[in-house]
Amino acid sequence: MKYDYDLITIGLGPAGMAVTVMASEMGLKVCAIEKNKVGGECMNVGCIPSKALLRIGKHRAAFDKFEKLELAQTAKPDVLRPFQRIAEHLNFISEKKTMTMFKKVDMVYQQGPANFVDKHTIAVGDKKYTAKRIFIATGTRPAIPDFPGVENIDYLTNENMFKLDKVPASMIVTGGGAIACEMAQGFQRLGSKVTMIIRGPRLMWREDTEATDLVEVALEKEGVTILRQSNPTRFENKDGLVVMYTDKGDVIEAEKLLLAAGRMTDYSSLNLANAGVDVNDHGEIIVDKYLRTTAKNIFAVGDCNGFAQLSHAAMHQGMLAIMNSLLPWPMKRKYQNYAVPWTVFTEPQFSHVGLSETQLKKKGINYETIKVNYNDYGAAIAEVIDVGFVKVYASASGRIYGADIIGEGSGEMINEWALAYQKKIRLHDIMLLQHSFPTMGFMSKRIAEVWMTNKMKSEKIKKVCRFMFRF
Repeated sequence: MKYDYDLITIGLGPAGMAVTVMASEMGLKVCAIEKNKVGGECMNVGCIPSKALLRIGKHRAAFDKFEKLELAQTAKPDVLRPFQRIAEHLNFISEKKTMTMFKKVDMVYQQGPANFVDKHTIAVGDKKYTAKRIFIATGTRPAIPDFPGVENIDYLTNENMFKLDKVPASMIVTGGGAIACEMAQGFQRLGSKVTMIIRGPRLMWREDTEATDLVEVALEKEGVTILRQSNPTRFENKDGLVVMYTDKGDVIEAEKLLLAAGRMTDYSSLNLANAGVDVNDHGEIIVDKYLRTTAKNIFAVGDCNGFAQLSHAAMHQGMLAIMNSLLPWPMKRKYQNYAVPWTVFTEPQFSHVGLSETQLKKKGINYETIKVNYNDYGAAIAEVIDVGFVKVYASASGRIYGADIIGEGSGEMINEWALAYQKKIRLHDIMLLQHSFPTMGFMSKRIAEVWMTNKMKSEKIKKVCRFMFRF
């Protein structure tokens, strides 16, 4: 059968962009379908604008801290109208940077949702497109909890949050994950009075307790109120304000409500059944180890398969999927074999890769914990960024099982540990690698030095060293 295209990509977020651009550069004939905006959630209403908001909030907090009001006035474009400034930057990135990547691609852009006619045919409106292979990269969207009365509230999610025309005076944030923590701190620094409500006893409850404690301390020190082990019982709209009632008897009023309690998939318009593509009980598209769906010519990459809801993981899966669609069996790559580091961009930043202590204990793996505090490092003290630590979990022989880093620069530092974890590089290799000094990354070398120093406490090793020194 002759097809219109070698491949069709549905969705141009991080995963779809990776597939589309790589395939077009390989000389394949590509059709890309995007019903909203190129860049998807990450570029338009996720990673990029949220980090811009956090940066603006950081500047605003610095101005307030040092009471340099005249300096704050000179920073009006960034500090006093953050959402307009972010929109300007996003438009520039989209029009001047991103769209230039698709010159070799046939775009079906903002013409409506895609839906499967069969496993080789996609319809958009009244037009049909066929391809030998199809890549689903439709991502996820914010989950909306069924709190009583929430339907009567003009609530915010990350999808509409950046369309605000001004910073609200007060805000309720539901959820205690990465997005909730980042936005709570960002809006608090921009001038909102933020109240967070979480079901569990602490923020990011699945993660390292020492690290999340530091995040909580930072947020509360800046004025964020955290209602722990609480649930909203109902919401009301009272004269334009949001009123939240909790099961602990709290009544909180705020100007805005931000729902940041998870993500969900939505395939209602795709008609996956027409292509023989199955989903699991969680609504995620089922894929094999090579990212193929139950229809073997169709791949599902990124958030839609539920493996890791992270933009960089989506990009990586897109790259692997296009490679797997071309390569013979012995050369195909299993996507689950690759480390997935992540960072929460609060201040302090919190990053992780590999296995956590909880997972190591659950698996019955013997491990050592090596920890270096920021406040023991001269450069961190001198630069007044001495809150945080590097913590690595390793075997007695130096095999790296996982790492947690919280503090300044952790998002950059974690990449070295991701490489070490993925490539099975051991701690003595980290120790023997020269690290630029005085950088925060030098603390990774410190971890390896501490590990080796601890080994030197063994009397057996000391005896061996003394014996070898004689020659």
